[in-house]
Amino acid sequence: MSKLITVLGSTGNQGGSVIKHLLADATLSKEFKIRGVTRDTSKPAAQALANQGVEVVSADMNSKSSVAKAIEGSHTVFLVTNYWETGKPEVEITQGQNVADAAKDAVVSHLIFSSLLNVTETTGGRLSHVPHFDGKNEIERYIRGTGVPCSFVLPGYFMSNYLQMLRKGDDGAFTLAYPVSNKAKFPLFDAAEDTGKFVKAVIKNREKVLGHHVLEATDYYTPERILAEFEEVTGKKTHYAQVPAEQYRGFLPPAMAEEMLENHLFVEDP
Repeated sequence: MSKLITVLGSTGNQGGSVIKHLLADATLSKEFKIRGVTRDTSKPAAQALANQGVEVVSADMNSKSSVAKAIEGSHTVFLVTNYWETGKPEVEITQGQNVADAAKDAVVSHLIFSSLLNVTETTGGRLSHVPHFDGKNEIERYIRGTGVPCSFVLPGYFMSNYLQMLRKGDDGAFTLAYPVSNKAKFPLFDAAEDTGKFVKAVIKNREKVLGHHVLEATDYYTPERILAEFEEVTGKKTHYAQVPAEQYRGFLPPAMAEEMLENHLFVEDP
């Protein structure tokens, strides 16, 4: 009889990638029945999963009873939370805690959470305005405290960011602007394609990675290398601009300016 793996955020980049790679894996597709959790089972992305044989269910992560019903009977659970949905860390943290509690009650054998480092603590308070990192780390600590067997995948810097960040000028050249030097090392990661590769490996190596961090990145890329490869592939000219902190904040909406600034400073000096 197949074991059940429940994937929260099943129609998003990370959850969708996990399901894609589970379905494509000759071993895991036989070992596991897949349940995908989403808020709206009628949307096209959810229907596409159902057409591939995934059991698609709806759940509200703000509701403990709703989450408990969604993961009932699961052997393995993949959890990803979305800070940017509300911009409120307390909401994200509560959602993660709800899933952790439900996993404990359901006696789940493996809870895999998409976590991040605590920037405030890691930098000794030097950078203290990156709640989309710190909140996930608080969820991780809560999960560890439940005693549920767990592993943690830590996504790197999303490659999809460059679709917006590479700006084309009047001369046809593309500029990349950061508040860090062109030698800073970015752990690049394609969430929609790569997440499933790492989670699949975590599932297959469960005993080795219980309680551990698995760092999800293709490689560490400097802005210099990013632009060199962009030029090689596209034939377009590029320019790198290291901008002062205040100017960088000015590029961004006020609500997220300090957070994005410190996020990038953390990349340069973690």
